[in-house]
Amino acid sequence: MRVFVLDNNMALPPKSSNESKAEMTVRMFPSDANPVGNVFGGEILKQIDLIAGLVSQRHSRTNTVTASIDRVDFLKPVYVGNALILNARLNYVHHSSMEIEIKVEAEDLMTGIRTLTNTAYVTAVALGPNGKTTEVPPLLLETEEDKQRFADGERRMLQRLRERGKI
Repeated sequence: MRVFVLDNNMALPPKSSNESKAEMTVRMFPSDANPVGNVFGGEILKQIDLIAGLVSQRHSRTNTVTASIDRVDFLKPVYVGNALILNARLNYVHHSSMEIEIKVEAEDLMTGIRTLTNTAYVTAVALGPNGKTTEVPPLLLETEEDKQRFADGERRMLQRLRERGKI
């Protein structure tokens, strides 16, 4: 288990993904959609970015920025009047970066039926007061599922680095 030591010799204790996970519900209005009532993909991306920022700041307790949004899959449409429900959790933590997995559902408020509409992986990076990257607490892996998500996240991070020519 990694424990980071800060300049003042205080270690950052590991934190579980449950400490930072988030759920957000947003109702979709005509201003969020095209003329026939389909919600813009950009509006969904905005909500994905907002919840990823919330999760990364909860974990790091510092300013964070989005480094990448990848594997955004648009599976089903979202319509005006739907509630957009986003669930986000940390999968992987490196030195200053964090991978957040987001699942998006659209709820038809008249029927109560929820449909999985999007999935995404967001990488956020923690910044210290000087605007430079800063260490974040390691991720506490409590279950086998946590360990598997961490390993999968690490593989995705290495793939992203390979694609950018950093490995």
